[in-house]
Amino acid sequence: MPHDAGHGHGDHGHGRRELPGHIAAALAGAGGATDSAGQPWAGRSLSGDDAKIHNFEDDDGLADPGYVAAIEALIGGTGSESDVVASLATVRVFVPVVAQLAEEATGVDGLHADKQADMALVTLKAPDGRTAMPVFTSAAALEAWHSEARPVAVYAARAALSAVSEGAQLLVLDPGSDFTFVVRRPAMWALAQQKDWTPSYLDDQLEAALASTVSAFRTVRRLETQPGGGVASLTADGRQVSGGGAGPELRVVLFLEDGLDAVAVQALVAQLNEAWARMDSFAEGVDSIEVKLQRAAQEPAPH
Repeated sequence: MPHDAGHGHGDHGHGRRELPGHIAAALAGAGGATDSAGQPWAGRSLSGDDAKIHNFEDDDGLADPGYVAAIEALIGGTGSESDVVASLATVRVFVPVVAQLAEEATGVDGLHADKQADMALVTLKAPDGRTAMPVFTSAAALEAWHSEARPVAVYAARAALSAVSEGAQLLVLDPGSDFTFVVRRPAMWALAQQKDWTPSYLDDQLEAALASTVSAFRTVRRLETQPGGGVASLTADGRQVSGGGAGPELRVVLFLEDGLDAVAVQALVAQLNEAWARMDSFAEGVDSIEVKLQRAAQEPAPH
């Protein structure tokens, strides 16, 4: 029973959910006269050599060693999603931009000609319909993915802010490469604010808050949180990795007493959905959720 917390519970039933104040404030400071390193945009070009390593001097265009190490540890089973996101705090990434026709003019013999073209950020549609922004840790990875896109080098935190401003809820690192890592919405917001991120499935305070909502329902014996089925991902050669997936991020297991029919179960889950939707910590800290129902009698015996 999966749900997108950003489009379901997180919307609170009022259409598109307003951004938290701290995210809105960060966005208000974006798009100024300087980049995230404080260097002025004036005089820069997206053509020729400038397009290769844009606004970072002495940049070889290679992936950051810290990020590479975090990804290798994740794939090898010794690292975590939070380690990968933490490694992005100081990483330079490449954001692809493409020419987009803004205005046409009628030329000779009635043929249409480009009158004005703008550079536009590239966004993608995830399988669940959400908007995702692709970013690349190396210039070569971007070139292999889209040879006509121009690479703009920015810190990953600025890329996350750009993703938020574009209405994206996912930041997709190195699509089309040997391993693609998806930064889901709560992690993306934390990165944009340059704050630490704790996955919702490891957040004890969130689990306690969710558990408090079920205390009013006598038919629910216990609640438990686990990584969702969509946290895991695959490498290009088919190896399973315990992180980097697009979601569902959080699995909530409800241990129910025996004897509930389907109608009662549906009503219970609907009431819990409403209770969770009213929780700011849930709406901001959970990207997407799946609910698993289990009879309390099936619980493993305590050791």
